[in-house]
Amino acid sequence: MKGCMTGNIFLIGLMGAGKTTIGRQLAKTLNKTFLDSDHEIEQRTGVNIPLIFELEGESGFRGRERAAIEELTLGRDIILATGGGAVLNEQNRANLRSRGTVVYLRAAISDLLARTKHDRNRPLLQTGDPQKKLEELLSQRDPLYREIADIIIDTGAQSVPQLVRQLEKKLQELNPTHANPDR
Repeated sequence: MKGCMTGNIFLIGLMGAGKTTIGRQLAKTLNKTFLDSDHEIEQRTGVNIPLIFELEGESGFRGRERAAIEELTLGRDIILATGGGAVLNEQNRANLRSRGTVVYLRAAISDLLARTKHDRNRPLLQTGDPQKKLEELLSQRDPLYREIADIIIDTGAQSVPQLVRQLEKKLQELNPTHANPDR
């Protein structure tokens, strides 16, 4: 049934969970448009996320993120990779939950550390103890991810193609008839 799943798919999870990588591949497989809320914010502002954090703080960035997600979730037949903290905003959670299928990509702290250790585009991890920071973020955000997730996928040791196939199967199980394109 490749390429015929209707509706929006929103990917949530901590930084390094694979939202962008898996989202791009899933969009190709399902013939959907891929969007990344962080990339959209960077395009709109003309600067990268770390500079937004530096100039406006996390609260300034979260305001921009809320506006971007409000607009992006109104799209049709998209796959949207959200920033890891997007779920902190109640309006974001409501928009994600009501405007598409929400997939929580979950990963172990060790995997997240390995995937993000050389990435300077992660302002919250520019700290002396990134592992401790990831543990704090997971503790704070995991209940919010679970609250709105329709599907939870562990991104551990599987390859991207394996994860995409697993996700496709779960999407098919969730909506076998594709009867409701708005969910």
